[in-house]
Amino acid sequence: MVSGHFLAENLTARAVNNQVEWMHASQDEAHGTAASRRRASLLLVFVALSALGLSGCEPSPASQALAAQQREAAAAAETGTPELITRAAATLPDPDAARVTEPGPGDPAPRATGIESIPRSDSSGAPSFGPGTPTASAATEDEAGGLTLLGQTIPAGMAQRLTWSASQIFEGVSSEAPVLVVNGRGEGPTLCLTAAIHGDELNGIEMVRRVLHDLDPEKMHGAIIGIPIVNLQGFRRGSRYLPDRRDLNRYFPGNPTGSSAARIAHSLFDGIIRHCDALVDLHTGSFFRTNLPQLRADLRYAQIKELTLGFGGIAVLHSEAARGTLRRAATDAGIPAITLEAGEPLRLQSGNVSQGVTGIFSLLDMLGIVNRVQLLAAPEPVYYQSTWVRADNGGILFSVVRLGQSIAVGDVLGTVTDPITNEQNLIYSPAKGRILGMALNQVVQPGFAAFRIGIETEGPPTESLETNLALASKKRTLGDGNVSATQTDSSSPTVIDQDSEEPSE
Repeated sequence: MVSGHFLAENLTARAVNNQVEWMHASQDEAHGTAASRRRASLLLVFVALSALGLSGCEPSPASQALAAQQREAAAAAETGTPELITRAAATLPDPDAARVTEPGPGDPAPRATGIESIPRSDSSGAPSFGPGTPTASAATEDEAGGLTLLGQTIPAGMAQRLTWSASQIFEGVSSEAPVLVVNGRGEGPTLCLTAAIHGDELNGIEMVRRVLHDLDPEKMHGAIIGIPIVNLQGFRRGSRYLPDRRDLNRYFPGNPTGSSAARIAHSLFDGIIRHCDALVDLHTGSFFRTNLPQLRADLRYAQIKELTLGFGGIAVLHSEAARGTLRRAATDAGIPAITLEAGEPLRLQSGNVSQGVTGIFSLLDMLGIVNRVQLLAAPEPVYYQSTWVRADNGGILFSVVRLGQSIAVGDVLGTVTDPITNEQNLIYSPAKGRILGMALNQVVQPGFAAFRIGIETEGPPTESLETNLALASKKRTLGDGNVSATQTDSSSPTVIDQDSEEPSE
C-alpha cells in the first residue's frame, strides 16, 4: 500500500513541473489563446485539491514504525542512556560476584585444598583420579590414615592423581609424569607399581591402568601407588632409552648431582620408592625379543619369595638383579621387589596384560590390601637357573619353537639362513627346560642371544640372605622425603656380564 503523504508529494511535484512548463510555453506563446490559460488554471486547482485530500490518508505500517523509532530515539537522548547499552549491561554478570577478595589483617588465611579428591566415579566403586596442582609443601593437616607423597596428603578412602617432575627436557620445560594413588580406608601395606622405565615397553602401562582404575578405596586396607610411565621422554619417542641414550634402569638408586639419568633415578627413588613397603616393576622383552609372563626375583630372600607366591600361576625365574636396576636398589634398601616380565616391546598384547593384572590382584589379596575371590590358576614351576642360547652365524633367524614350550637337550630351536648363499644353520638346545624368552624372527649377527631357557633343578639355592633383608628393613625409614639414597656413585652405568644376562630388565 502506497502512503498518502507519498502520493501528495508526487502530485505536488508534478503540478510544479507542469506550472514551469506552462510558464515556458507562455513565454514562447505570448499571445496564447484564453482557452489555454483556463485549462492551465483548472489543472493547478485540481492538483492542489488532490494533494490536500491525500494528505489526510492514514500512514502505512512502515511509516508508523519509523516514526515510533524516531520517538524512542528522542526519548533516549533526553535520558542520556542509549537503549542498546542498557540491554547489554543487563546481560553481564555482576563483577563483584566473581571477585576474590584478599583476607584482611584479622581474617583467617584461606585453606589450601590441593588436589581434588573423588573417592569413586560411579556406583561400581572404581576410583576417579582428579587432576590438581601440588602445593609447595606437604599438607599441614595429617588426617588419620592419610598417605603423604610428593608434598600431598591423600586421605584414607580416597584416590588422587599426583605429578612427579623427574627432569627437564632440552627446552627447559619440566617433564611431569602422572602418579596414581589409591589410599584405602583401612590400614595396611603400601605397594608400588612402576611401568615403562624403558619407554618402549607398553604392556606394563596398561596393567597399571587396569589395576588402579579397578580398586575401591573404601574396601581397601593399605595403599597402591602406580606410576604408569616412568621414562616419559623415552615413551614419547618410542625409545627404550633416555634422550641421551642412557638406560635409566642402570642408574638406581641415583645421584642428585650425577648425570641426567642418575638424577632422574634419584628423584624417583627418594621421592616415591622409599615410601613403599613392596615393589613390582613391570617390563617386557627388549630389542625385538618377547618374554613369557614371568617373575624375576632373588629367591634367597624370604620376603621376596613370599611375594612371588602371591602371584599364583606365573612362572618364576630366580635371578639376582644387576646393580643399577630398580629391583636391586629397592632390595638393597630393604624393600622387597620383584620384576614382572610379559611380552615384547612396542606392542600392547591383551593376553599378557590380562595375565599380569590377574597376578597383581592375586598379590593384593595375599597382602590383605583387597579381598576378592580369585580363581585358582594352575601352578607354574620355579626356575633357579637359566641360560641364553646364541646364534653362531649371521643371517635370517626363524624360530621353530614357541614361548612356554618344554624342550629337551638337542631339540632344534630355530634356523639361521644366509640370505646370499642360502646356507642354513640350526640352533640346538643345550639343556632341558622351557622357553622363557626368545627373539622375534629377524636378521641377526653372530653371538645374538636368540632363546632363553629356564632350567629345571632339584631345589633352591643353598645360600639364604633373609636375615640381611630383615635387618635392612629395620633400618629403612618410610615417609621421609629427605632420606638420601645410598652413597654409591650411580652416575655411571653398571657393567653387566652380557654373556649371562641380556638387558631385558
